[in-house]
Amino acid sequence: MPRVKRGTNRTDSRKKVLKLAKGYFLTKSKLHRSAQEAVEKALRYGFVGRRRKKRDFRALWIVRINAACRACEISYSKFIDGLNKAGITLNRKVLAEIAYDDQKAFADLVAKAKTALGEA
Repeated sequence: MPRVKRGTNRTDSRKKVLKLAKGYFLTKSKLHRSAQEAVEKALRYGFVGRRRKKRDFRALWIVRINAACRACEISYSKFIDGLNKAGITLNRKVLAEIAYDDQKAFADLVAKAKTALGEA
């Protein structure tokens, strides 16, 4: 029976893993088994981190909006409710930017929200 050579599959896959593990500490960048485990874990953390980043940024935006709302003497929840009732559809990212960069424009939004709630 003739000998079957399988090409470069094994070498290629090992090189790919070691390339991904470049810069890891000690054997994690040198030995295939250690590198494979480290790369799998790193990719898992990366996947979770990309989901987590969205959550963290939304929380940051809400904190910034809430701080600006408190300065204008309205709670965050009433502000968001007032904006919805006024028909103003700005997402939290844009609201946080306005609150951070342009307090006068944010104060105008708060005034509109208050009139929509019937408080002003």
